[in-house]
Amino acid sequence: MQAKDNIILTHEQIQHKIKRIAYQIYETNVNEKEIVIAGIAENGYIFAQRLANILEDISGIHVTICKVTMDKSTPQNTVKTSLEPLAYQNKSLVLADDVLNSGTALAYGVKHFLDVPLTRFKTAVLVNRNHKKYPIKADFKGISLSTSLHEHVTVTFGESDVAVLQ
Repeated sequence: MQAKDNIILTHEQIQHKIKRIAYQIYETNVNEKEIVIAGIAENGYIFAQRLANILEDISGIHVTICKVTMDKSTPQNTVKTSLEPLAYQNKSLVLADDVLNSGTALAYGVKHFLDVPLTRFKTAVLVNRNHKKYPIKADFKGISLSTSLHEHVTVTFGESDVAVLQ
């Protein structure tokens, strides 16, 4: 982190946001026996893992994690998942990413999962930017920011989680 970086969320605030989102996901899926949380690599997958850990602690719901990879510069036909479609078919699925920037990654992730019948499909992001390229919205979000197109939001996961605005 450089000296000019502006800290938006501290480690503790990020933990609170993730816990709140986990409770919202649980409330939406209270009657489900299993939820699949698909995280867009890399940080979206870490976010998904943390959501899954809390969900399993607060509920009796079995949580399956799925890693979603894609070429973010040209995502057309590059989306791949760590699970076969049969593993999430007819289940409740939450697609998670750390930051909703342009909406490109989430849009192509959503498109990929629409090929399989699901009982419920929601999206979750830790940081929702209000300037998007695509009409994509997050069902569960930690924080919404009205940033200019020239500003960049970064989430770091580690010992001292910090979301920064550069």
